[in-house]
Amino acid sequence: MRIKPVSDDAATPEVKRVFEALAAAGNLSPFQRMIAHKPGILRAYNQLSGALWAENSKLSPKLKDMAYLRASILNGCEY
Repeated sequence: MRIKPVSDDAATPEVKRVFEALAAAGNLSPFQRMIAHKPGILRAYNQLSGALWAENSKLSPKLKDMAYLRASILNGCEY
């Protein structure tokens, strides 16, 4: 069974608002479209991601990039 990403047309009004905000910032990814099947998870992920990538985060930009790349490589991400 294959799960399809949530399209703009199939998104609930709540998810559409999140998609619009992410798209405006250039941050709407296929992963976020997948977790949009569970809006609560999408909201929680966006809050966590926002805290990690915020300019005032205690993690250095280099460390954040390294962690992101390492996780992507380990998971076989193509994007």
